[in-house]
Amino acid sequence: MLKTNVERLVKISVMGTISHPRQAVDPYKISVEGKPVVLPGTGGITYNVKVGDLIAKWRADHIEPGVSMKNTDDPDPGTRTSANDALIAYSCIGNKAVVVSGHAQGGEGVVTGKHGGVDHVIAYFKEEILYKLIPGDKILIQAFGLGLEIEGLPNVKVMNIDPGLLQKMDLRISDGILEVPVSHHVPARIMGSGLGRNNSYKGDYDIQLFDEKTANQYRLKDLRFGDIVAVIDADNTYGRSYREGAVSVGVVVHGACYTAGHGPGFATLFTSREGKIRPRISSGANLADILDLK
Repeated sequence: MLKTNVERLVKISVMGTISHPRQAVDPYKISVEGKPVVLPGTGGITYNVKVGDLIAKWRADHIEPGVSMKNTDDPDPGTRTSANDALIAYSCIGNKAVVVSGHAQGGEGVVTGKHGGVDHVIAYFKEEILYKLIPGDKILIQAFGLGLEIEGLPNVKVMNIDPGLLQKMDLRISDGILEVPVSHHVPARIMGSGLGRNNSYKGDYDIQLFDEKTANQYRLKDLRFGDIVAVIDADNTYGRSYREGAVSVGVVVHGACYTAGHGPGFATLFTSREGKIRPRISSGANLADILDLK
């Protein structure tokens, strides 16, 4: 068990409503090859797309596995605070999610993703719960993990992760370096949409897969929803940027994309601009295995 400051963390309620998919009046997206495509995208309940699935299997754009939610309760959209921003920032991967309205009331699931741009939190529920849910149902998240630190690792920043999930990940400390099991290494040069933002607690940024040589070299066509991956030469400490020698580790939260600059989404769990993270390849580095979501 890694020593953390878990006893000092606040567990707090945040609430989301299952969102309905949205579509522009013009349904077409133009792919990076210049072809118009019309495909399922973000939002709603995806019944057959699961954490652990091969991303390349699905004919979709930015698809989110499981249940997508956001908070639309802001009475005054002119203020500089937002209930949905709190939902996204406070929610951590691995948090308990509980259905509090509708036919599936009382059903429990787990947070598996945070998607920027559309500002969704994504959660997994077993099928017997999933098929009782409808858009508009409310889900309470027991947000826990904001402020989490690992003792003895001042140069590793922890974010977006439930303390319970952290302890299940077979993390090790060696000579002041955090060793993390990952499924893939990703070079920072192919990271796209989401770069430049000064907040890594909200949303994700995208792994571009359009360069065939790089995708093959790093086995990126084998990426799965829920994979724990390491982005090499990426610093996510105060936003997302390239920094030689830095390492960031996160989880793949949404599917591949057809438009330029986009790809599977990466939500940060650990980052070190000093390179105090050592990723090691492991076949079990996926949320489906770690949290037994199969």
